[in-house]
Amino acid sequence: MKKSTLVAPPENATLLSQMVQRLPLSDAHFKRISQLIYQRAGIVLADHKREMVYNRLVRRLRTLGIDDFGRYLALLESDSGSAEWQAFINSLTTNLTAFFREAHHFPILADHARRRGGSFNVWCAAASTGEEPYSIAMTLAETLGAGKFQVHASDIDTQVLEKALSGVYRQEELRTLSPQQLQRFFFRGTGPHAGMVRVRPELANTITFSQLNLLGNEWAVPGPFDAIFCRNVMIYFDKETQEKILRRFVPMLKPGGILFAGHSENFSQISKEFYLRGQTVYGLTKEK
Repeated sequence: MKKSTLVAPPENATLLSQMVQRLPLSDAHFKRISQLIYQRAGIVLADHKREMVYNRLVRRLRTLGIDDFGRYLALLESDSGSAEWQAFINSLTTNLTAFFREAHHFPILADHARRRGGSFNVWCAAASTGEEPYSIAMTLAETLGAGKFQVHASDIDTQVLEKALSGVYRQEELRTLSPQQLQRFFFRGTGPHAGMVRVRPELANTITFSQLNLLGNEWAVPGPFDAIFCRNVMIYFDKETQEKILRRFVPMLKPGGILFAGHSENFSQISKEFYLRGQTVYGLTKEK
């Protein structure tokens, strides 16, 4: 009868075991994460977001082979210019979007563009994965025609901007579009790409995408604009941050320009600079 031999586990087996287990997220580490994302991006993380924070950041720790939130925070804070800060921000931003979401805004945009005349310039301040700026561009293409408008789309999250720039979506994500819009603005995938669509260059070329932090000292955008879309962004900021951003929007709007908000946002209660002129649509108070 042979003796059994014990084989030493691989050097990383202990680490692997720890990584599979749930990593502890202490109160102190959650508080520090909340402070850092607020400082960098203005995002407020309430206590009930703790599980969400854990689930999103633990993936990052595992990618880096780090088995402790404290070590990860030390890595971040050791270099204020590290590329890991962008990965940290990307992990904690929320990107819920859809084509023609809050659909009542798009006829208002079309009517506004018709009345303005000349070249029409729009800033989409939270582009996410691209559905919103492409919806804006489709609306303006149908209203004004090619060459009459430009959309500047920005977001703090570099990962979602990559998808937006690619312009590739599942066909089921375009269920709110008409057959005419599908045909005019998208290529349908075939063979291994069946069920996918890609934005046609004629539409894609009307949009410029860039990374931008609304808390940044400078906004590298080609304003002023005829319209700004800043929808479902302010809900993640505290009142002080909301007021600051709205003040900075004022010189970014042309006279008579309009600002679009999300369905649960009320800018006229935050800033005296704006008044409600339609369903979650705002104008500048000084022009009333």
